[in-house]
Amino acid sequence: MTNILELLKNEKVEWKKLGEVCEFINGFAFKSSLFSQNGEAVIRITNINSGKVIFDDLKYIKLDDYPELDRYKVEKNDILVAMSGATTGKIGYQYEDRIGYLNQRVGKFIPDKSIVNRRFLFHFLYNIESELFSLATGSGAQPNLSSEAIKKINIPIPSLETQEKIVEILDKFTNYVTELQSELQSELQSRTKQYTYYRDKLLSEEYLNKITKEMEDDRKLEIVTLGEIGEFTRGNGLQKKDFKDKGNPVIHYGQIYTKYGFTAEKVLSYVSDEIFFKLRKAQKNDILIATTSENIEDVGKSVVWLGDEEVGFSGDMYSYSTQQNPKYIAYCFQTNNFQRQKEKKATGTKMIRIHANDMEKFEIPLPPISLQNKIVKVLDKFQILLADTKGLLPEEIEKRQKQYEYYREKLLTFDVECDSTHART
Repeated sequence: MTNILELLKNEKVEWKKLGEVCEFINGFAFKSSLFSQNGEAVIRITNINSGKVIFDDLKYIKLDDYPELDRYKVEKNDILVAMSGATTGKIGYQYEDRIGYLNQRVGKFIPDKSIVNRRFLFHFLYNIESELFSLATGSGAQPNLSSEAIKKINIPIPSLETQEKIVEILDKFTNYVTELQSELQSELQSRTKQYTYYRDKLLSEEYLNKITKEMEDDRKLEIVTLGEIGEFTRGNGLQKKDFKDKGNPVIHYGQIYTKYGFTAEKVLSYVSDEIFFKLRKAQKNDILIATTSENIEDVGKSVVWLGDEEVGFSGDMYSYSTQQNPKYIAYCFQTNNFQRQKEKKATGTKMIRIHANDMEKFEIPLPPISLQNKIVKVLDKFQILLADTKGLLPEEIEKRQKQYEYYREKLLTFDVECDSTHART
């Protein structure tokens, strides 16, 4: 790294306008009315993020509806920019070997290879995303970046040999981040599978029956319904508009999906005395269950309330009170056996629901409380391992990303020894 930085001190750099070193193409105005469920992918501004072209949440077109689209084709190694909306100025590199077509308000850079290295251009543009955004005009809600403004941006052009050396260093950082992300994701998936396997084994009727007999001779494992060992209470009234920065603690059903894990001791939202007085309340060791979801896999997600104070909760959820170990019951909610019971009783198409009168009939294996406690201790350790792995993922990637950004700035900063008219914008 020291050698390349020394080299750059003596490097002769020519500053040019982006319009001089690459062609810039605006996207095509596809008709939303002609979007289909399959066909050729349309690359929109929402598909550009974190330096990549993301093939998620795609819209599709039929090529028969649009003749002569070759100019707007997006292929591997293309460099794109979002030109309006929330992602204005974001740069995306097409890493995947897939074809898409450039939508309006998305631009594509086609570099002159005799002047600028494609990956050098990408790293430079990625480094000035904030500057690109600052060039946008229009209201705050809908900024717009013009192609003319982009073409006028100045770019330092060292020799192609130096460009290649810079690219080699910066690509090592980006490749390392990608590899690290893949490795950590793989580790997380491995631990999740391991946890799922042992959770379902520990909570299986066969295993629990065996262990129960070993604990007490001739004692049989009980198979009970939730209605036999606990009581459901339906929530009411709470809406997100009722939230305050302080006051009485509450949990909204939507937060169970997005904000809370397996257990909770503190809340994220509060309401006034007047609202709180009208709400159903959950006590310590109650299980709070969201009963409305967009998909059958998530419906019934729960959180065990371990806080010392009572907490109000919204409609579209229930509290479940039991004298058994609540974490044992909540772990049972995660099993494949419980999932199969949900699938039989869930209703709805766009919004999936389950009801208390059905959940009361759901069956779980119930060992003695002492065995429940032991199983919970084992599964809690698995939860901690999973949480540790999830925590490593963004933390380590962020650290490496900051390293990349630091050296990118150093390697792409050159002295300007020319007229102010050629200075970098």
